[in-house]
Amino acid sequence: MSDNSPQNLGNLFESQPLKGQHALITGGSRGIGAATSNALAALGASITLLARDAGRLKQQSDHLQAEYDTKVFFASADMTSEQDIADSFAQSVAANGAIDILVNNAGIGKSAPFHRMDLEFWQAILDLNLTGTFLCTKQVFDAMRERGYGRIVNIASTVGLRGYPYITAYTASKHAVVGLTRSLSLEVVKKGVTVNAVCPGYTETDLVAEAIDNIVDKSGRNGSEVKSEIENMSPMGRMVTPEEVAESVAWLCLPSSASITGQSIVVAGGSVM
Repeated sequence: MSDNSPQNLGNLFESQPLKGQHALITGGSRGIGAATSNALAALGASITLLARDAGRLKQQSDHLQAEYDTKVFFASADMTSEQDIADSFAQSVAANGAIDILVNNAGIGKSAPFHRMDLEFWQAILDLNLTGTFLCTKQVFDAMRERGYGRIVNIASTVGLRGYPYITAYTASKHAVVGLTRSLSLEVVKKGVTVNAVCPGYTETDLVAEAIDNIVDKSGRNGSEVKSEIENMSPMGRMVTPEEVAESVAWLCLPSSASITGQSIVVAGGSVM
């Protein structure tokens, strides 16, 4: 396996407990989404990737097929469009069968002082982070309940558990995702369906790199200094890797994780307890 492959799931790779299952990952072309697709493919699942960038999707799809010899479907879709979501989910079911695992990973993070924030800024973040999660979950919810099995994992954030300045809209959206997770889990707790959230801290992704660039552009500060400050916010003195987040997601997706539901799993090096 390549250096980007998950390393710490032990002999689960050999037993492939997700063989025969279909996992759909939104925002699956890069970062946490791509790492999650690697982890789930390594455990035997067939994969659907949804995101906006068709080129990146094709690249990740090719990687999965070459590395894990698994069935992969991908589609370019707007995760704020109910019609796009409905169409792409229907196509994925036609290609890979019923969806057993949904990972709601697509998201956006932008910063602005509250007094400079307008409704358009606010709505764009909630439309993708919260309403997109709702719309995607609606596509699988009834079928999972009827089959008596399913795993839904929502990628939230440590900002869904505490407050941070200058990211009010992002914080509100992730608090809402955590609340959705907790409430929804109780609706299906006796139906064989689990609903959990994973809450990463600052993670080595394009999203964080873009946030650092944004701070540099607005403040004129040195990018290395900004990155160092972010790293030092964690007791372990570094950012989380996408692969570390992905392994937590994969654990929640296992058949043996049936009693873990309604939880918010923090992957942040001790920065939130």
